[in-house]
Amino acid sequence: MSDEVKFMLPESAIPTQWVNLLADLGPPPNPPLHPATQQPLGPEDLAPIFPMALIEQEVSGEPEIAIPDEVRDVYRLWRPTPLYRARRLERTLDTPAHIYYKYEGVSPAGSHKPNTAVAQAFYNQQEGVRKLATETGAGQWGSALALACQLFGLECEVFMVGVSYDQKPYRRAMIETWGGTVHRSPSELTDAGRSQAEHTSGSLGIAISEAVEVAASNEDTNYSLGSVLNHVCLHQTVIGQESIAQLELAGEYPDVVVGCVGGGSNFAGLAYPFIRANLREDRSTRFIAAEPAACPTLTRGAFRYDFGDTVGLTPLMPMYTLGHDFVPPPVHAGGLRYHGDAPSLSALVKEGLVEPKAVAQTAAFEAAVRFARCEGIIPGPEPAHAIRAVFDEAEAAKEAGEERVILFNLSGHGHFDMSAYSAYFAGELEDLEMPEDELASALDRLPEAPALA
Repeated sequence: MSDEVKFMLPESAIPTQWVNLLADLGPPPNPPLHPATQQPLGPEDLAPIFPMALIEQEVSGEPEIAIPDEVRDVYRLWRPTPLYRARRLERTLDTPAHIYYKYEGVSPAGSHKPNTAVAQAFYNQQEGVRKLATETGAGQWGSALALACQLFGLECEVFMVGVSYDQKPYRRAMIETWGGTVHRSPSELTDAGRSQAEHTSGSLGIAISEAVEVAASNEDTNYSLGSVLNHVCLHQTVIGQESIAQLELAGEYPDVVVGCVGGGSNFAGLAYPFIRANLREDRSTRFIAAEPAACPTLTRGAFRYDFGDTVGLTPLMPMYTLGHDFVPPPVHAGGLRYHGDAPSLSALVKEGLVEPKAVAQTAAFEAAVRFARCEGIIPGPEPAHAIRAVFDEAEAAKEAGEERVILFNLSGHGHFDMSAYSAYFAGELEDLEMPEDELASALDRLPEAPALA
């Protein structure tokens, strides 16, 4: 057998439905709340910034939701994506584990983000929206939405976290190539941005505030989010569905599924179809959510109601949070620098169905370099955290002498992150962690809200 085994599916195998894990989890005990009244949100509360089709998906109890033909037609540009068995990596790690990775970096934007960007652009275009406003951390989401808007004839305005705006000029160029407009956040263009001017490095929370303000202030503009919300996690489940079919071709099933987590969408996309199998078929797969130690929402945050943005324009979400005004240090994994997590993922962690794991920045890059030297693909800084967790699981399999099957999501390449690799090779990367007193102070500033069940 060759060193590398690639499992491909035909275009006809692109999923026709998204998997809605909420149907298996039952009614949420803690619904999102209106920020002013603290009453459960209704569709009318979200209508000013989201199309009704996405609002319905956000609260749907249907187990599957059909993917429109127009969306599947765009998916054909890159889907199905390949699944690889990393035999060279297995030998390097001297592990009996079988390591597989689903590679989402083959999309035009180089990440998993177009899976939901295309869907969101389509539904907004169907309801006559002219422009979408959004935030982006490292630039993967902003570039994906700019591409999707271009394909469906919409304008795209992106508020990019300041430190990533400075570190990743070519991500900005991608957004502009696909017709989007990019602003450094915090900016002078919004009240939210001006109110956060002292936080010059920015944060996803600040950028979200700016984008929501723009959407709420213009009737022809809607807001689009790249993670956290249920409908975003839903759209990403094409990843896990394809992975199940590809592992069937390999004659295997995962003992462990690993993904990196910022807001939770790429982890959800891979893991949620497998979590459904655990719930329905009595499977025993473990799930590991790898996050940066510098932004440890799942491992050190509080499970509380909190705003999804810094200024407090969004609903109160039941989630693990570091506090909505937390401004994370400028680590290179810009897509993971978010103060909260998807409510669905937070509930799974709280119930013990998903194991969170904090990974230091230098350990993530060390793992990414070892992976690249075996497998050839240079990972983005975000999935590098998942790779580090995979190494730990491979070592555990070696110590146990077991042929465990490990699956992870290589959610994007690092071609526009080479300055981070250069800093790593120069020994300039620091392992930044949130001091306990800062965490306690941020949690003290959480909004008054009902206790979570």
